[in-house]
Amino acid sequence: MDKNGKIYIAGHRGMVGSAILRNLQTKGFTNFVLRTSSELDLRNQQKVTEFFALEKPDYVFLAAAKVGGILANNTYRADFIYENLMIQNNIIHHSYLNGVKKLLFLGSSCIYPKLAPQPLKEDYLLTGLLEPTNEPYALAKIAGIKMCDAYRAQYGCNFISVMPTNLYGQNDNYDLKNSHVLPAMIRKFHEAKINKEPTVTLWGTGSPMREFLHADDMADACVYLMENYSEEGLVNIGTGKDMTIRELAEMVKGISGFNGEIIWDSTKPDGTPRKLLDVSKLHALGWTAKIPLKEGIEKVYKEKFN
Repeated sequence: MDKNGKIYIAGHRGMVGSAILRNLQTKGFTNFVLRTSSELDLRNQQKVTEFFALEKPDYVFLAAAKVGGILANNTYRADFIYENLMIQNNIIHHSYLNGVKKLLFLGSSCIYPKLAPQPLKEDYLLTGLLEPTNEPYALAKIAGIKMCDAYRAQYGCNFISVMPTNLYGQNDNYDLKNSHVLPAMIRKFHEAKINKEPTVTLWGTGSPMREFLHADDMADACVYLMENYSEEGLVNIGTGKDMTIRELAEMVKGISGFNGEIIWDSTKPDGTPRKLLDVSKLHALGWTAKIPLKEGIEKVYKEKFN
């Protein structure tokens, strides 16, 4: 990327977008065009049309999305497919119309079939049925990948797609109704400690395996790929290591200082049994994750609650 090029980060206040902004700033990039969701409704085609015509960004990081955990995805199914399709359709199409030099689209590891072999390779996409609880969100993200590839094939657009594993970090969402497993867990243990509660109840059996990547690592990988990758398809971004939700709970419990008991509510859904990304393609391109999980959780816990 040209150091003087104009960079638009859609979703710059979110966890991933803000991490990308910080990463670019540390690398000497200064020419940013940014809009909050109240300033620019990305679901509104006319507003996005006007924005791109006015600003003409050179590079676009598409990190804006409607996101949430199992409960939110399963409850607001129509919202998740409609809003995500509108956001990415508007940005990708108008990036093409306005001659954007390069665009990076951020998806999610839930795009892979529920029972795909582990670890998840990029070419497992569309080889089986999705996890039902987040199928609308996953379908929107799959459409985004295919849209980038289609605009590359038809118009020669340099649009790339990346698929992050489960993320955590600064500016995460800690709302217990619609957050992901790790921030929800951090908040539950912290509040139980503060309120001197004897137990913390967590969903499911604790047996599913999950992989977690710090948003600062994710941002570094995105910037690296913007400068070193220009092909169709997608690139997984993760650590290549996972653990059970039960092991994660014990780790978060220790970091938070909660001394009570963990109760597992097995009447609640577990979600996908395992979601480990195969990151051999990313490693071959020359990038690996740097922040160990325990160190990363300690950092975000301190930032949020101390």
